[in-house]
Amino acid sequence: MSRGRDLATWLGRSGDVAHTSKAYEHGYTKRDVAEAVALHGVARVRRSWLTTLSPASPTRRALAVGGRLTCVSEAKRLGLWVPEVAGPHVWVAPTASRFDRAGLRIHRAIGPSPVPAHAAREPLLNVLLHVSHCLRLDDALAVWESALRKTGTTKEMLQQVRWSSTRARLLSDAAGGLSDSGLETHVVTRLRRAGLLVRQQVWIDGHPVDALVGERLVIQIDGKHHLDPWQRRRDIAGDARLTLMGYTVLRFDYRQVMFDWPLAERTILTAVAQGRHL
Repeated sequence: MSRGRDLATWLGRSGDVAHTSKAYEHGYTKRDVAEAVALHGVARVRRSWLTTLSPASPTRRALAVGGRLTCVSEAKRLGLWVPEVAGPHVWVAPTASRFDRAGLRIHRAIGPSPVPAHAAREPLLNVLLHVSHCLRLDDALAVWESALRKTGTTKEMLQQVRWSSTRARLLSDAAGGLSDSGLETHVVTRLRRAGLLVRQQVWIDGHPVDALVGERLVIQIDGKHHLDPWQRRRDIAGDARLTLMGYTVLRFDYRQVMFDWPLAERTILTAVAQGRHL
């Protein structure tokens, strides 16, 4: 294998992006870099970055303005739940001034976590700080709770961080690991705000339900993965069993929670008014 092709393969194992200094540290030469760029699908960004990512990729667009991917854009890349928002979200140094910000959401706050030299993306804690500044509190809480579920970070770790903002400190206290999805976080937060007693991930009939209001009102939330026909049939069967056991089951999908919440909330509050939670 040629050295240029080998460099392209190494780049793929390195997250598809690396600073040229890292390539040189791994023994590649300027000639190897030139060959990879000329023949093997590697592109240069701002002279010092090498990538196999497309020009439209969020990380490459961040590098093109001398920044780092952050906030919901990096959270999405990490597999966290995020709301549908415009992007990419990019951190740039507070002193940066001359760059093309068209189509970008710019963040300048310095996060609590040190950033390694030549990092293409912000560390998780800095991402969470930018999320706390950028999103509505409900949306931000959903992202933070997703980080607790999926990254090995704990609530105690978050509470020990020296957050620079009141919103971030509030979220570190509010976030918990019980929500199974960002949608569930939204529903539970809003129902508790309405004064309802809501418990999460309560086991009934051998399976956890998303939320239980009082003793008998089950709230189930369908994320995007529920589009699978087999999953849908299993959900319907589970709802039927809960109904036969005396529970009232209300099920809502992504669009109802995110874009038609007043109707969903009114349905739940009506069920409570009818005593279906008792």
